[in-house]
Amino acid sequence: MNTTANVINLQRIEQMQQRLAVLNPLVCQISDDSAQHAGHAGAATGAGHFRLTIASEKFNGIKRIERHRLVYDAIGDLMQTEIHALAIVALAPSEMH
Repeated sequence: MNTTANVINLQRIEQMQQRLAVLNPLVCQISDDSAQHAGHAGAATGAGHFRLTIASEKFNGIKRIERHRLVYDAIGDLMQTEIHALAIVALAPSEMH
């Protein structure tokens, strides 16, 4: 991936972290997997591929799909504009190892 794409994806990660702050995460790790998808049809739009590990008290007692909804709600329109794919691991604090 070229330097411009790296800068853009770092900005995207920063935007995601800012938006995910509403979940008061204990852990919020985002990695850019875009280079692994070069040439992939979805990569043609320029949107990135990311992996998120997040832990929050807000995930206590709710199912995985509900946790993912909270993440998608927080990220909002970035899923339609800046993010092509997002792999999510959403944990309650008791599930952290």
